[in-house]
Amino acid sequence: MNLRIGYGVDVHRLAPERALIIGGVEIQSDLGAVGHSDADVLLHAICDALLGAANLRDIGYHFSDKDPKYKGIDSTLLLAEVVKLIANKGYHVVNIDCTVILEKPKLNPHIPQMQKTIAALLKVVEDAVSIKATTHELVDSFGESKAIKAYAACLLNR
Repeated sequence: MNLRIGYGVDVHRLAPERALIIGGVEIQSDLGAVGHSDADVLLHAICDALLGAANLRDIGYHFSDKDPKYKGIDSTLLLAEVVKLIANKGYHVVNIDCTVILEKPKLNPHIPQMQKTIAALLKVVEDAVSIKATTHELVDSFGESKAIKAYAACLLNR
């Protein structure tokens, strides 16, 4: 058994007239995440956790925001590619644990669909995908709805 732990973090600004996509699920909101891709903060954090655990650098190394082919790309495609990269090194996902920090809208109603989407991409059972949501209690840029952040930890096995 060869277990590896990975950790990822991602942050995006929030702005009007942008889609809010979290965990591969579009969520109705007045504000959406700003980024080169679809700005799915949760999938980006998961990508970095998986890449880190497999010692494959980070999401920016593999999918540069300077490369026009990634402009507006669906982050589920990025995560699917990361799963292939870790599989090429002989790894598979055991489980992931994630936290999203967002003041509003409330994410709890959307978490089951996020788990289903992410589990399918990672080729694991839904029970292997933990997603939690919290706020920053109206403190700092996250609490003031100026930004969104996600943390992800993963366990890989070879």
